[in-house]
Amino acid sequence: MPTVARWWENRTAPQRIELYTRWSFYIWLAMAPLLALGIAGSAAQRVQPATTVFVLASVAVAATAVLLARAGLAAHGEGRGLPRRPALAAAAAAVAAAAAAVLAFTPDAPDTPALPWGVAMPPAMALVAASTVWPTRTLTRAGSGIGGATGIVVLAIGAPLGVGAVLAIVVGATSTFLTLAFRFSVWVLDVVREMERSRGAQLQLAVAEERLRFARDLHDVMGRNLSAIAVKSQLAAELVRRGRDGAAEELADISRVAEESLREVRDVVRGYRRTDLAGELAGARSVLRAAGVGCTVSGEDGGAALPEPVQAALGWVVREAVTNVLRHSRATECTVELRTAGGEAELTVTNDGVAGSGSGWGSGLTGLAERLAVAGGRLSTRRERDRFVLTASLPVGVPA
Repeated sequence: MPTVARWWENRTAPQRIELYTRWSFYIWLAMAPLLALGIAGSAAQRVQPATTVFVLASVAVAATAVLLARAGLAAHGEGRGLPRRPALAAAAAAVAAAAAAVLAFTPDAPDTPALPWGVAMPPAMALVAASTVWPTRTLTRAGSGIGGATGIVVLAIGAPLGVGAVLAIVVGATSTFLTLAFRFSVWVLDVVREMERSRGAQLQLAVAEERLRFARDLHDVMGRNLSAIAVKSQLAAELVRRGRDGAAEELADISRVAEESLREVRDVVRGYRRTDLAGELAGARSVLRAAGVGCTVSGEDGGAALPEPVQAALGWVVREAVTNVLRHSRATECTVELRTAGGEAELTVTNDGVAGSGSGWGSGLTGLAERLAVAGGRLSTRRERDRFVLTASLPVGVPA
């Protein structure tokens, strides 16, 4: 049982919805023989050989409908139409079962509703399987058609017009409602898939925005200095060619600008790679909200008073924790709390929607724990129901 629970928890939300939708189809369609037995049992009079054929044909309806639903879900995911061969097989089995119902339950027709439901059940099952691909309008027309065909059969055996009309309406409405309910499950699956794709696109946009920021900073730093180096190089070359004084000063100025450029580039890279706690908290809030995860940060003001080495270490904690939230959970809420007491700073990151058991550490958390241990700190994780809690503690007096 724990293995089954872990197997379920390790799946993403779209995978869970897809499994639920798929097995809803399969289980319901596989019930066709049971429904056929119930219909046959409700008949006061019946033709026994035809009843046996009806039950056996309902088994064929269940098998072909399950295959059609399976192929239809695959085709729907790929944007294709309803597969032709499984659809024809399901339709043939449904027609055979409905014909057997007419032969089996016609003597029973005036007394019990075995005939109309025996006629309507097989095509309704096939229509449920077709709802994986067919749109709502087509399903509504087909459900009404099943009701109309049932009414015609009832009228053909001599039932009053009013009875035939009522049965046509009831059977048509039931068939339509049933198929639209399953169609709604497919629509929910589409919505969840689209939301997952949108979340991935948001993450990519956040990464692209950060890359653009870095590129913009690098361009602002290097563009002016490289232009100055190019102009001064041309000027020095021209002075040397004409034998005039001043070339040495220009070359010295080029060297100065180059050294300044190198220093500024290092500053940009250091600022990009530096794990500043305030910057990491702001970045975490921005990235999580861009990914659709609510983020709450408390105790942020107290971080400014911490020594720079402590801020750097806790900044690494925030970066790794947020990365794990985005990669390994289906979180909707994330809370970051910073506390300082007793000469120790403690950072806690909590998120919901944890996947898996949450007991194992990957290379990221292992490396983070080693980094904190060097500075005298410690890292711990625990799971509280569907919440994952990461806590990092570090002495305030950490040496640089």
